[in-house]
Amino acid sequence: MGAAKKNLGVEIIRDRKSGMLYLSQRGYIEKVLRHFNMHDAKPVSTPLAAHFRLSSALCPVSDDDIEYMSRIPYSSAVGSLMYAMVCSRPDLSHALSVVSRFMANPGKEHWKAVQLIFRYLRGTSSACLQFEKSRDGLVGYVNSDFAGDLDKRRSLTGYVFTISGCAVSWKASLQATVTLSTTEAEYMTIFECCKKTIWLRGLYSELCEISSCITIHCDSQSAIYLTKDHMFHQKTKNIDARYHFIQGVVAEGDVKVCKIIKYS
Repeated sequence: MGAAKKNLGVEIIRDRKSGMLYLSQRGYIEKVLRHFNMHDAKPVSTPLAAHFRLSSALCPVSDDDIEYMSRIPYSSAVGSLMYAMVCSRPDLSHALSVVSRFMANPGKEHWKAVQLIFRYLRGTSSACLQFEKSRDGLVGYVNSDFAGDLDKRRSLTGYVFTISGCAVSWKASLQATVTLSTTEAEYMTIFECCKKTIWLRGLYSELCEISSCITIHCDSQSAIYLTKDHMFHQKTKNIDARYHFIQGVVAEGDVKVCKIIKYS
């Protein structure tokens, strides 16, 4: 039957001379844009603009607004976008994490945010995952926005793992509890990343027969110190004991948490 060229809407493109492999959903994205009549929309450079401060306060209250939104395919649109995000578009993770919180009762501003994501895809439909042969191992990057949820003031956990610079695993979701500081929010994000690291490390070792320490990059120096310091701190005593699982993983040498260097 030959080499696979497409699987579940994901196009597989090989360049054997250069040793490159690409995973693209351009056809799927263009089909979705046409389905929601956004194929001629003006492209934008970001999937979610800073002026969108979405919350449940924007949900429809009046009968007219409720009637209007009942004709909008909000859930279908978010679901279609989410499939692209899960398969090949990690750049949509944060935006879809935000708009998916209002699936039960979306308002006009929520729908405008979804349309903005469509406009972003309109200009980036050809973006894809690129894989190449390399000796570079598995690397993780984590970040968190403190109290970014306007309704319950929960923080967002975000991480991405790469091999040779290409994303292989990613996530953006609200944390289960409310944190009291940026350090605590980042610390809980590292915890979630460490759990994923252990599973990915086992899979990577099985496929590549390479077992080494996985590096996780974080921009919070205080959270990094907390992963290595077993001493009691007055300001961190409220952190659930299960999150200190990180300290054991770091002490055993399975994971190394480093400060990421930012370039302007």
